[in-house]
This record gives sequence, C-alpha cells and structure tokens, in this order.
Amino acid sequence: MTRIDLHSHSSVSDGGDSPAEVIEYAVAAGIDVLALTDHDTVGGIASAAEVLPPGFTLVPGMELSCAYRGSSVHLVSYLFDADHPGLTEELRRVRSDRASRAEEMVHKLRAQGVDVTWERVLEIAGAGHEEYADANTIGRPHLARAIVEVGAARNVQDAFDRWIGSGGPAYASRYAIDPVRAVELVRAAGGVCSLAHPARAEGALNGEVPLELVERMVTAGLGGIEADHPSHNREQTRHWRGVAADLGVVVTGSSDDHGSLTGHRLGARTTGPEAFEELVAPATGVPLIRG
Repeated sequence: MTRIDLHSHSSVSDGGDSPAEVIEYAVAAGIDVLALTDHDTVGGIASAAEVLPPGFTLVPGMELSCAYRGSSVHLVSYLFDADHPGLTEELRRVRSDRASRAEEMVHKLRAQGVDVTWERVLEIAGAGHEEYADANTIGRPHLARAIVEVGAARNVQDAFDRWIGSGGPAYASRYAIDPVRAVELVRAAGGVCSLAHPARAEGALNGEVPLELVERMVTAGLGGIEADHPSHNREQTRHWRGVAADLGVVVTGSSDDHGSLTGHRLGARTTGPEAFEELVAPATGVPLIRG
C-alpha cells in the first residue's frame, strides 16, 4: 500500500535535516509520497526535488502560520502557485516579522542573563547559508537550541517551557495571517490545504481550534483536517475525525517530522491514498515525480 506523509520540515525552517536529508530519511522509512511543508516558505522544495529516487513523489507544500484570538492555528498547504502575488506578499510579511520577533526575544533573554546572541541564532537557522539566504524562516526552535547551548535549558522543550513558550518571560508575539484569509489565499493560488494538528493550538484557545472557526475555514475552501497527528491522543483523533466527517472534508494523517528534534518519525502517521487524491483534486499544481 502507498504510504503518504503530508507534513514534514527541513532545516529551511525548523527541522534538523537538510531538504535532501529529509528525502533520504523518507525513503528509508518506506514513504512513497512526502509533502515538504516548511514554515511559511517553499525554499527547500528545489533542493529536495534534485534528489528524488525513481518513483518517489514529492508534494510541494508549506505550513502557514495563522493566528486567531491570540492563539496559533496552522494550515498545511499544498500544490499552490508560490509566485501568486497575494500569497507572496503575506509570506514576505510573516517571514520578516518572524525575524524581528526572534531578535526581540534575544534581547529579552539577554536582559535576564541568558547569554544567547543574535549571530548564533542566525547560524543555527542557516541564514548564513547562501543556498537558503532568502528562504529560511527564523523560528523559536532555532532560538531554543541557542538557549540549550548556553546551558539555560536542558533541551528544546525545556527552553520553550522555561523561556519562550506562550506567556514565558522572553516570549514575544508576531504577525500571523487570519486562518480564513489564509485558506482563501491558498485557494486563490490554486492550492489546497488541511488544518494542522487542530488539538494543538498554542495560546488562549487551550489546545482546541474552535468548531465555528473550522466551519468558516471549510466554507472558504479548507479541504482536510489533520486528525491523525503524533500529538493527538486517541480521543482527540476520534473527535477530529468526526468533525471532518460532519463537515465533509478529508482526514489527513502526518508525522509533522522535524528530524532529530522530533526523533525522525517520518511515517508515524499517514494519509490514505483515496483521501490524498480527494484532497489534491481541486489543486492546479502537480506533485513532483522522478520517473
């Protein structure tokens, strides 16, 4: 049976491996179809496409950072026109604000005695790599790794819990797209999207994306809900599968792999072939396949 993983990250955003390495790990894990979905960028797609083995399918994608009532809501998007003006402008604004936010958090950390430097955060994010100079999105995981390096946290999760998670002493807010607007932008760019890990909305929503918001997203063109996610327990998975059925959208399953940061879990959750075909049917873009 075809194994399909529709959510993964590389070092172009906050993953631990290069795009080429992500493909290598996917092949080793027995994946046949992989979506590379770095945060707010498609900067790793070209590098991943260069190393596809025969018969392997790469789905160009991106995880869009959205916000609703003070909480993060993420949208895994696929097969859109990356040069669409409206989407491009929003992404430029999101990436610019990510960098400003990370720099602000560095200042907050240093004011509290945590000896991280902005230069080191940039190095960790790969911003100094010419190949990805215009592509990398600087995020909190990069900052968390810098915090761990200077001994102010045991690991990345501890850095979030102690310093830079929502409400933490070095936390700073940032610009993010309204979720309904994000769905509209992706659809206008010829793409399709699925609501990522809906039981893990960080912030004031206490982990759950509100049903009324999901309903409005479906009206705007949302095609799927990522009910099968490693962070979801059985009850949450069952609940969101039911929501998807009630709203007439497909259920997607994905590993949300970040390489070494999540333990190389590609294929930990997968999407069925029929669900995949139904999800991508309205898209104008096509997957990349090495013949």
